[in-house]
Amino acid sequence: MPIALIASLAGLMVLRDEPFRVDEPAEVVAEIRAGCDGCDWGKKRREAAVLELRIDGRYSQHLVLTRDGESDYRVALGRWARGTHRLVITLDRRSAKQVGRAMVSKVTVFPTLVDSPEGRALAHAPLLEARPGSVGRFSDLPLLMWVETEPLEGGGTRLRYSVVFSNEDGGTPPDRLMATWGRLTDIEFVYGVDLDAAGRMVGEQYQGPEHRLLPFTGAHEDDHPVLYVATDNNMVRDRGKATLRLAPAPMAFDLRDRSREAVMDAAPWTYAVSAREVRREGRVDEHARPGSKKVPDPRRFATLEACAESRDTTVSFSLAVRAKDATRWFDADGGLPSFRIARRPTEFPNGCFRGAVALPPRTTAGDVVGLRFRAWTRNAGKGEPPLAKGSGRAVLTRVNALFLLAENDVPGPSFFSWRGEQALLPEGEPVELSLPAAASLLAP
Repeated sequence: MPIALIASLAGLMVLRDEPFRVDEPAEVVAEIRAGCDGCDWGKKRREAAVLELRIDGRYSQHLVLTRDGESDYRVALGRWARGTHRLVITLDRRSAKQVGRAMVSKVTVFPTLVDSPEGRALAHAPLLEARPGSVGRFSDLPLLMWVETEPLEGGGTRLRYSVVFSNEDGGTPPDRLMATWGRLTDIEFVYGVDLDAAGRMVGEQYQGPEHRLLPFTGAHEDDHPVLYVATDNNMVRDRGKATLRLAPAPMAFDLRDRSREAVMDAAPWTYAVSAREVRREGRVDEHARPGSKKVPDPRRFATLEACAESRDTTVSFSLAVRAKDATRWFDADGGLPSFRIARRPTEFPNGCFRGAVALPPRTTAGDVVGLRFRAWTRNAGKGEPPLAKGSGRAVLTRVNALFLLAENDVPGPSFFSWRGEQALLPEGEPVELSLPAAASLLAP
């Protein structure tokens, strides 16, 4: 190891010193198997170990170990020239004070040539500077990133990058998040880039404060835009002060006929991290009701994913639970219009959505015997004239999944799905699907 590098690591605990070779200039991803004895994301002062990554003596990023036991974390290391390089991983002082030993047992490096679809998706992945203080509080952590690819006229490509954050300190409170999004994480589109047929950038945008889409005019490292998480609901800016860099490697995902939350299903540990964070922050109350800004135990919620063709409507749903000889309906919106599900077709063209409803403790999938939907005329937006009641349109086309969380806060198996065309009349009577009777309609 070079003398300068040894000096820079003086006094730090080196967990891994891993050389890797790149045969041609490439974007590099590292899969790091790491863990921490005594870490618990749900316990104050024991939340996580924080690792610092350096390559050839140069700062790369930080990695926060959020999961139980040893787990694989995929991070983007950026573009590296041909030759042998050295990744050094140390324990950072931001680690929770009462954690035990942190360890890195394995590092696997994956170079990807830039002139390939996978390489281009890696090459333009954003680098995130954490919101000041958020990592020190172990709050609102970027857990994973995904990229969607769309073809453009003339042979070009649009890349869209979104991030799943562990929660949001501001913005939508947990009770409304669960009712209208079916999750406790915060999911945000952060950056998009248009490439022409030759792979050259011809347009960039990011999602700034107040959810405004703005042209990106900030700095790049190679082709990677640098973004700064700037608000309590995880909006970003293209300029800011460097704090602590996080660079989860983006995974490719196709969301046709699925909601964005399907990305979480591919990484079920994200449910557990977000549930533990809201518990640690005191936002779980067994007696919480919609509108209280708190939620009951997340394991009491049933989560629904469905799709609908809609115009000028919002949707709500309810589940029927049978206990002994009685059946009781539970409404996801709690009777509150703001807790109904609204999706703008311009943002969510496939019409797929998620929501969740709290059920009695110890409810099982076999206790859920009915599902019903209602549609409502949406409220007019700012500057719009009021909409006439019943003027909207909604047609339910799919129920993709219905599931409960297991004891470890990760999703259990889906126990219902459906396909068809069922009109939902705004302000009309609810449309009911009987779960046992609907078995013949299960998707093949």
